Amino acid sequence: MSQVTPILENLWRVVVDFVALLQSIFALGVSHVLLIAWIAWWLLGVNWEKTWHYLARGAWAPVVLLMLVAALVWSRLEPGTHSFLGVPIGNFWWQLGAIGLIAAVTLLCGWLQGLFHWTPTEIDLSPPAHAEHHGHH
Repeated sequence: MSQVTPILENLWRVVVDFVALLQSIFALGVSHVLLIAWIAWWLLGVNWEKTWHYLARGAWAPVVLLMLVAALVWSRLEPGTHSFLGVPIGNFWWQLGAIGLIAAVTLLCGWLQGLFHWTPTEIDLSPPAHAEHHGHH
């Protein structure tokens, strides 16, 4: 009976540690829910075969303009200076770098979708054509 007790104690510690691990993962997921939703959408919800085609034909220009405008608006909503590795960075440049990082993560999702062939199924949202009835009543 004395040999069973340490085994049960160790098993109980494993269960407690596993529950603590699950709680930590859940807390991390809750604190980053918007980032997780962003990545899930761009990885699983967007057909990147078509998106790459549109970006190559010139859709990158409005995307870059939107990034610049978003960084400018963000810099006006949250004024102040920030520092990176002890070097002071201007207000606008910090926000532009953060938005550029988000755009890079988005493009990485598109690259991963192409690499692993995770293209989502096509959903046709157009209404079905009505059949013409020429019968007389």
